Amino acid sequence: MTRVAAVDCGTNSIRLLVADATVSESASGAGSTGELVELDRRMTIVRLGQGVDRTGRLAPEALERTFAACREYAAVIKEHGAERLRFVATSASRDAENRDEFVRGVLDILGVEPEVISGDQEAEFSFTGATKELLDREDLAKPFLVVDIGGGSTEFVVGDGHVRGARSVDIGCVRLTERHLVRDGAVVDPPGDEQIAAMRADIEAALDLAERHVPLREAHTLVGLAGSVTTLSAIAQDLPEYDSAAIHHSRVPHDRVREITEWLLRSTHAERAAVRSMHPGRVDVIAAGALVLLSIMERIGAEEVVVSEHDILDGIAWSVA
Repeated sequence: MTRVAAVDCGTNSIRLLVADATVSESASGAGSTGELVELDRRMTIVRLGQGVDRTGRLAPEALERTFAACREYAAVIKEHGAERLRFVATSASRDAENRDEFVRGVLDILGVEPEVISGDQEAEFSFTGATKELLDREDLAKPFLVVDIGGGSTEFVVGDGHVRGARSVDIGCVRLTERHLVRDGAVVDPPGDEQIAAMRADIEAALDLAERHVPLREAHTLVGLAGSVTTLSAIAQDLPEYDSAAIHHSRVPHDRVREITEWLLRSTHAERAAVRSMHPGRVDVIAAGALVLLSIMERIGAEEVVVSEHDILDGIAWSVA
């Protein structure tokens, strides 16, 4: 058993996991399985990717929000006495001209240099985090298609214990919202048909690209990760508040995903903010994230999505262990 800490810094949020990890061989022979005993898991919306798609740079206020979260996380890591720490940075910091400023700030606060990983590495971590617990499940047919819908990018991975194909594409809930739904500095509420069609066109083009590299339609089980998907599950279950235990490994049918997505695209900010299970930082970007999920399900003919609370953050922790 090893006590590890993992930080995932994405376009919209930064997250911490401190856990005790044990590793064993899968009974099915599909690879290693194991257990992460969670000691602390937390998430802060920092919007590090604010404006990156437009300016190519990380905004000063976005950096300061991120560094403030890092200072909080440093105290938690010290309190739990984690033996190893890995900090992974994804889409926004990969794209930014001034990412060196970000790297220096994290190093000063946490004592480790953030690894600005490639989209393919991001996809592999997501796959590992999502599927280690699922390999011996007889009710879930393999191979899996793991889809991680982030703020700036979406990762697609097909595998059955080992990755068969992986691809990252530049569609995410923040990027699509900023590109198509912001007018005069504010999110259009609700969007018009033309804006929804433009988002759809971007998503379909990205799916075409992903499908050239990953055998999406060979998968028998779709596993969905990250805040857009988990929030959609919370809405589908009509949860009075966000409940990780109820969301983890829940299944949402295609028709319910379509129904919720259509409501999100028609709703106002106030109506979305009234959903008690939704984090306030997702209110403006959840409709775009849900549309990405629905488009994927339509493309591959998925009847349902298996929702996982375990994702790239858990994959990072496994890589440390």
